[in-house]
Amino acid sequence: MTVISWIILGLLAGAIAKFLLPGRDPGGLIGTTLIGIAGAFLGGWISARWLDHPISKDFYDGATWAAAIGGSLVLLVAYRILFGNSRD
Repeated sequence: MTVISWIILGLLAGAIAKFLLPGRDPGGLIGTTLIGIAGAFLGGWISARWLDHPISKDFYDGATWAAAIGGSLVLLVAYRILFGNSRD
């Protein structure tokens, strides 16, 4: 997959992560979108590096999507823990 594919995957993974973890985010829509993109890259890297599952060249691979969504969820939870009370 190209970098553009990972960015699109990250946007969609961020939206899915936001759907799975509703609530107010400190960064709003733009912050959640950037977390989704970073989470897709992080999830793909972790999957390839430590889980011994190479990144698929296919955009519709379920393991690639799971890694991207999982990475987005991890970053979203970490972001909420670190900056969650900044909008109160």
